[in-house]
Amino acid sequence: MSAVGTMPDTVDEPTRTASDAPSRRRSRIIGTLTLLVLAALASSWWWGPRALTRLAYFRVRRVEIDGARYTSANAVLARLRVDTTWSVWSDLSRLARRVESDPLVAHARVERRLPGTLHIVLTEREPVAMVPIVGGIVVIDANGRSLPIDPSRVGGVDVPVLAARDSATLRLLGVLRDSAPEIFARISQVRRAGPEEVRFTITTPGVGAGAQAGFILRAGPDLTAARVADLIPVESDLARRRVRFAEIDLRFRDQVIARLQ
Repeated sequence: MSAVGTMPDTVDEPTRTASDAPSRRRSRIIGTLTLLVLAALASSWWWGPRALTRLAYFRVRRVEIDGARYTSANAVLARLRVDTTWSVWSDLSRLARRVESDPLVAHARVERRLPGTLHIVLTEREPVAMVPIVGGIVVIDANGRSLPIDPSRVGGVDVPVLAARDSATLRLLGVLRDSAPEIFARISQVRRAGPEEVRFTITTPGVGAGAQAGFILRAGPDLTAARVADLIPVESDLARRRVRFAEIDLRFRDQVIARLQ
């Protein structure tokens, strides 16, 4: 016959001794400390910089500026508004916004270089033309924004003069400046020749008898960087073959037309 057993109604607990109490306390203390450390690490992004800002070791002692051609260092420092009481652990995005309030600055990035240096990288708004106004002349960018640049004091402003602000012409100048700076640097004159055409007078670097004296670049209002790229090899080929030309026309799709002299 097979026997069938039954489970007892109760189970005896192991006997506890007095030495188990300190062990349990140590486990609770270790667990509590572990939770506190984890909580501190999780919140260190908030309290860490706050604690470091109080240390004199991280006070601002030097400011470095890169990318400033038209913007003066004094103007940047005036916008930044920091001194030796400030810490490099201050809010850098807030400092960048202060610098970007300068009308010459399109974008600013502020970096910290420990222990006490702020490094500022500027992207300036670039001038593309000058426009006569009552009592003088104003420098403007490709968006028609007036820039506080005095051409008589800054030797690096070499841009054509427009008779008036014209959004299409300014946009084309911006395209040439960004995609073909070597062409943009050779523009001596620019004018509208109608609603669908802008004419640029381009100088050439050649000298001596028989050298190409310059040419007219004719472009439509839809000129793109890719289209400008078509100009450069054509001009180079004509120069290599010593063929003199009066105009290069980019107005017609997929064609570059050169009118020879």
